[in-house]
Amino acid sequence: MAILVLANFGLVVFDLSYIPFRDLYFRYLPEFTRWYGKSFRGLEDERSTTAYLQTIDKLEKLEEQVGLLGLSSPEAEALLLDLRGHSVEIIDENPFEVANKSGDLEQIKNQMRDRMETESAKQAFETFWSSDYLKQVGWSDAMDDFFSKDIKPLLKRNYYRPIGENGAPKNLFFLQIDRWFIGLFGVEFFLRTLYLSRRYKGTNWLDAILWRWYDILLLIPFSTFPIWRWLALSRIIPMTVRLNESNLPIFEPLRKRINRMFVTNFAIELTEVVVIRIIDQMQTLIQEGTISNWLLKSNANRPYIDINDVDEVQAISQRLISVVFYQVLPKIKPELDMLLHHSVTSALNQSPAYQGFQKLPGIGDVPNQIAQQVVAEVSKNAYGAVTAALEDPVGAELTQKLVQNFINTLRSEIQQDHTLEEIQSLTTALLEEVKINYVKRLAAEDLEQLQQQPYQIYEVTQRGQ
Repeated sequence: MAILVLANFGLVVFDLSYIPFRDLYFRYLPEFTRWYGKSFRGLEDERSTTAYLQTIDKLEKLEEQVGLLGLSSPEAEALLLDLRGHSVEIIDENPFEVANKSGDLEQIKNQMRDRMETESAKQAFETFWSSDYLKQVGWSDAMDDFFSKDIKPLLKRNYYRPIGENGAPKNLFFLQIDRWFIGLFGVEFFLRTLYLSRRYKGTNWLDAILWRWYDILLLIPFSTFPIWRWLALSRIIPMTVRLNESNLPIFEPLRKRINRMFVTNFAIELTEVVVIRIIDQMQTLIQEGTISNWLLKSNANRPYIDINDVDEVQAISQRLISVVFYQVLPKIKPELDMLLHHSVTSALNQSPAYQGFQKLPGIGDVPNQIAQQVVAEVSKNAYGAVTAALEDPVGAELTQKLVQNFINTLRSEIQQDHTLEEIQSLTTALLEEVKINYVKRLAAEDLEQLQQQPYQIYEVTQRGQ
């Protein structure tokens, strides 16, 4: 059934494209295009242009039999006279108009004017279909190199579209092709609905029909209603579902591509909505003052649920201080000593007394060595004093009071001089810029790359099982 639905959809698409792209099809597959138009679209040969081409065929056969000298015969003159008169009739009556191909007639007239170097299309045809002109330029140049190459294809692809009883152009696609598919899909839909209604208790016919509602699109005879014809493309929905359910190997690449397209676009949209929603909530909390109350007020004065009886801000501060002094500073102490030594040496070099001291005989590099020892001693004593204070119970308590006082002072001072309002405003603006510059840019990312990454991981994991 999936293959049949796919075949039906392909025929529907081709039928919808037949009239708009008939000239393109006719260029590469003229016999098939003409056969399909007559058999399934109700097209007929346009009488005037068909008779015109038949007369030209008779003239060509006569030329093959008797050559150019035969163009002076009464039979050839009668054919040329008929062609001259028929050419004028085609220009006046425009048999291309019914098929909405008047552009082809204008192209024929322009090419004939250019060929005969005259402003009148009628006069150009009169001169062209004369034995004197054909003898003068030669049959090969006039007919083979020009008319058969440039004019005849435009005449051949003209057609006549009969009007049906509904007032629209006649179309046999439904009667010849689509109704058989619709009948088959209708039987399958009926049997499936019957099966679902009996297989699952409590499921009535309406529930069973709604279970496979998209199959109803296969049962609508769109081709019989010209206004709705392009709605036939909605059959891609049941076609996609059936191909996805069929698990046929030949459709696996198509199924993966469709799944990637829908999943990736859905993921992008969902990610964008979720992230933007989170940022909007953060902006709301900042504007309402909820975050500032949480940061700047004590636990006793704020309506806040504490789950562990711990001041997380203070605990984090203490933990950071411990990490900095016990783990970070010992590793960066050589670089810190070098920086301090450079700073001390630079300050001493600017002192006149130190410069004069360096000029004393026998001093040499003694001042620099003294500076290095002083810096190393100061660094060592300062680090030892801090670590000793952290390890000592009294020092640890004083450090904790210092941290708490720092936090309280920061909380107090940050509320002065509209500082808090300014920080809230800047933070809100920063979050808005993040939404505009980063979050909403997700839709503009390379979808192909986003599609490939998760499926590459999926395929690797599948091979590893």
